[in-house]
Amino acid sequence: MAGSALVPLTGGATADARPAHSSAAVVTYAAPQPRTRFDLNTGWRFTKGDVSGAHAPGFDDSAWAPVSTPHTWNAEDGADGGSNYYRGVCWYRRHDTLPAALAEKMLFLQFAGANQVAEVWVNGTCLGRHEGGYSRFRFDATRALLPGKDNVIAVRVTNAHERDIAPLSGDFCFSGGIYRNVSLWAVDKLQIRMLDHAGPGVYLRQSDVTSTSAQVTVTTKLWNNNSTGRSVVVRTVITDAAGTVVVDERSDAHLVAAQAGSEITQNVPIAEPHLWNGTSDPHLYRASVEIHDTTGADDKVTDVVTEKLGLRSIAVDADAGFFLNGEHLSLHGVNLHQDRARKGWAVDDADHAQDFDLIEEIGATAVRMAHYQHDQKAYHLADERGLVVWAEIPLVDTITESSAFTAGTERQLIELIRQNYNHPSIAFWGIGNEQRSDNGATNALLDALAGIVETEDPERISTYAVAGGGDPALARHTQTTGHNVYYGWYTGSKDGDLGRWADDRHADAPDRKIAVSEYGAGANTTQHALNPAKPDPGGAFHPEEYQALYHEAAWKQLASRPYIWGTFVWNMFDFASDRRNEGGRPGINDKGLVTRDRKVRKDAFYWYKANWAASPTLYITSRRWSRRNDVTTEVKVYSNADRVTATLNGRSLGTRSSGDHIFIWPDVTLEQGENEVAVTATIDSEVHTDTVIWTLAHGAAGGAASR
Repeated sequence: MAGSALVPLTGGATADARPAHSSAAVVTYAAPQPRTRFDLNTGWRFTKGDVSGAHAPGFDDSAWAPVSTPHTWNAEDGADGGSNYYRGVCWYRRHDTLPAALAEKMLFLQFAGANQVAEVWVNGTCLGRHEGGYSRFRFDATRALLPGKDNVIAVRVTNAHERDIAPLSGDFCFSGGIYRNVSLWAVDKLQIRMLDHAGPGVYLRQSDVTSTSAQVTVTTKLWNNNSTGRSVVVRTVITDAAGTVVVDERSDAHLVAAQAGSEITQNVPIAEPHLWNGTSDPHLYRASVEIHDTTGADDKVTDVVTEKLGLRSIAVDADAGFFLNGEHLSLHGVNLHQDRARKGWAVDDADHAQDFDLIEEIGATAVRMAHYQHDQKAYHLADERGLVVWAEIPLVDTITESSAFTAGTERQLIELIRQNYNHPSIAFWGIGNEQRSDNGATNALLDALAGIVETEDPERISTYAVAGGGDPALARHTQTTGHNVYYGWYTGSKDGDLGRWADDRHADAPDRKIAVSEYGAGANTTQHALNPAKPDPGGAFHPEEYQALYHEAAWKQLASRPYIWGTFVWNMFDFASDRRNEGGRPGINDKGLVTRDRKVRKDAFYWYKANWAASPTLYITSRRWSRRNDVTTEVKVYSNADRVTATLNGRSLGTRSSGDHIFIWPDVTLEQGENEVAVTATIDSEVHTDTVIWTLAHGAAGGAASR
């Protein structure tokens, strides 16, 4: 079948650069765009199962299903319970006709993510194999693609268990497929290197950042694919958020040999920098690096890469917690999985934006992007919203004691760091989560990974998430440690155990820098009870009210302990875990503050919003418990108001004051039929209201309400 002609999109430089002009006071800049990007998301054909000969150009794929990427074959069976979702081989194919003008360019196929092993063919030629389901990868397709003619791209993807590829296991669905964007890049033969672990090729290392000055070391990795050497000058232009040029530096000429690479470093000072200051002021500069071919009399721009730059300093103190730009910042936030209802992992940019809208709404200052490298869009959103990020690799639960597993895990960490090096939001590189064996082989691997962080990016902070509150050797390789602790859910009591553990941990090792990397409890928004006891975590009943009580207790304990440098709720959203069957929802981990379809913010969401967000919050809890069987109940409200007034069916229940954002009217007697509960409060000089309807069944009994 003949392919459709590809239409170029924007190039590698920023698409919204301002027109260049100058005046006495202001110089702005428009980055050249010599790169061309082609979107390859539409027009794929797909089949489930392994097919002999499917890589061949003449293979008949007419019976295959038409699909677009992002795509996964586990959108449904990965979240229905039974731990039996399909893990195996599938194939994708497409036809494309490239513009004939690309004959003089180098051509790179880019996959933003395919889980977990992908083998790629173009016109029957194998370009390569990528192992690891979460990082971006690229293949040089220059010799295989034929501009002006029909081209066939075939991709074999498998998410089958592989003993030498992390993760080996985990409490989440390992969705298979080309589940992120696919693109083709046309780049000059004299270029910023495309194959540096699929990193940008431009690395912006910042140091000595204060309100008066900052130092940026710009490292540019070059590649010359020409048959002769080239004289190269690197020009770096940095503009502020308004587009005004603050730096314009040219390097000396540098000879790059034919078919070889080189590296040029520029040390760039910035006076009186506008700092990236978290959610209060996430200012971003743009750094554009131009490659000039100055061989002979010409000065030709052959390549440009533009990266965002946020200038900030970060530090962690064992007693006082996290510091951004020399000022203490309470890092409170959530864990995030790349998953949603009916889509699995095949989420798009709009989905990512909605997730970050909700994270911003709740008032979080930090996100742990668990348990693997996320899509670039997620890190960009964190940069733009001012959220501090813990990024990590998928070393989860167990390892294989083999050289292949070690090399692959180390490669995944290098890919994570290189591809995300320039994101100012990222403060922490996580090297793993909850290893079950505290043995020599596991600790040797963690030690090697911590060393890679120190070598690749010494300006950031290494961390690791330990299962539970202990102090195994696993926790001693990184500069900081997170603890996944679930007092009041899997173990212990919600009332005090978390705080007692933290105090004991800090007293026993006062120099250790500790965070709570996970804490949480499950909730089904259709299950309810008044002040319930702790449910069975693996049982069928997870009342929404217990999750709220759990988080009320947990946050009060965490907020009063500044030596805990970060706290991360598990999880922001319910997510697929096909092996689970609990809370009345097979295949779902229900610890999210928001449902998997993003339609319902649970009661606990508003507890955190009342504590974290500056925006007005007034919320009646148990609102989904609309059908009542008991006459007596309570009205509970979360708010950041000082005083809240409540009414029942127009009759006043009185006004309450609170110092902890919780307002309770106990022993409220409902009437048979519909009952309207309304609350009002003045917040920031504006009156706010919230209303719910609870219907009491005829013949209902008195006493405590139940499920």
